[in-house]
Amino acid sequence: MSAYLLLALAIAAEVTGTVSLKLSEGFSKLGPSIVVVLGYGVAFVALSVVLKMGLPIGVAYAIWAAAGVAAVALVGVVFLHERINLTMVGGIALVIGGVVLIELGSAQ
Repeated sequence: MSAYLLLALAIAAEVTGTVSLKLSEGFSKLGPSIVVVLGYGVAFVALSVVLKMGLPIGVAYAIWAAAGVAAVALVGVVFLHERINLTMVGGIALVIGGVVLIELGSAQ
């Protein structure tokens, strides 16, 4: 399995855990609380394997963090009916742009 595919799994698991954290209502709901623990567990194990496979930590973490921020924001807007404005969209774009620059810089 490629490092980037495994990184995508880590991102999906982290986003699942984060969204479930909101749905757990302060860990007062058992089902979402279990998903939080499982999601973060899978995310960290997958990320550790990605790092073991040789992907630089700065690149891996930047991609993981930026994709997570963007995905959680999108899930919040689409499924949880949270508000988003132009300033927030700009912030997400800057985070993603920063990751692109880190990736480009690591290739030199």
